[in-house]
Amino acid sequence: MTRLRLVTYRELRKVAESCGFEWKRRQGSHNSFKNPEGRIIVIPDHGAQVIVRPLLRKILRDMGISVDEYHKILEKL
Repeated sequence: MTRLRLVTYRELRKVAESCGFEWKRRQGSHNSFKNPEGRIIVIPDHGAQVIVRPLLRKILRDMGISVDEYHKILEKL
């Protein structure tokens, strides 16, 4: 299994948007995104801090993409 590349909120937001997720609302430091299928993900925005691996893995699972797909999307950005 490939080791997850850590990213900040901005980078993960770009990944989510490239997967069809649209920003819906912000509550505190958490941003909600929704895709046309109805999947909802929440990404914390803590500035330049990286998102830790366990949380990143959960967000990817909620998005419905694999680690390999995630890395391919990051390469394109």
